[in-house]
Amino acid sequence: MKAVILSSGGVDSTTCLAMAVREYGADNVATISVFYGQKHQRELAAARHVAAHYGVRHNEYDLAPVFRGSTCALLSGAPHDIEHRSYAEQLAERNGCGVSTYVPFRNGLMLSVAASAAGSIFEGEDLRLYLGAHADDAAGNAYADCSETFITAMDSAISVGTYGRIRLVAPFVGKTKAEVVKTGLALGVPYELTWSCYEGGENPCGVCATCRDRAAAFRANGAEDPALKR
Repeated sequence: MKAVILSSGGVDSTTCLAMAVREYGADNVATISVFYGQKHQRELAAARHVAAHYGVRHNEYDLAPVFRGSTCALLSGAPHDIEHRSYAEQLAERNGCGVSTYVPFRNGLMLSVAASAAGSIFEGEDLRLYLGAHADDAAGNAYADCSETFITAMDSAISVGTYGRIRLVAPFVGKTKAEVVKTGLALGVPYELTWSCYEGGENPCGVCATCRDRAAAFRANGAEDPALKR
């Protein structure tokens, strides 16, 4: 069995990577990262550093043209700045119809690309394709493409489309981000190498929604986020 991790360079996907390396060994694991037009390169750089740390093959793909013209605040050229508010505050204004950083069907597109690429990276092998989605991202319909319903549907489509060779694995779909961090701390995940902040500065901004969620997850485990020690 081989494994491919859809890696953003953040907490969740890096924890998935640690789990896969422990389960299958580094020689049987690869990572895939996607440039989708985001405003900065920090998460892609983090994904490379994480892959190097674990000694796995790393692959990158450019899907930016697909999202050209989108008004999502994450994307270069968007007319909106990153909101420095929690997901709950944003959802309250949008009647549960996503948050300002939702990129239309991003996970669906990236998983489709990853499933296709994985079949070439480990040709002829049975594969597990890991996605780091967790329950907090799906809560309140903040990110519909992180929900259990979405993941179940994508797993079925990927399996059918690959003759059953590739199955989607989302080990944290029913868990909170605090539980993700708990798992990662036990595995010794190098969280100091990861990047989650929506802003691309030298250090995490600490006030965007993902920074807030990340900090809360570490606090819930009685730990300090090592990324804040840069």
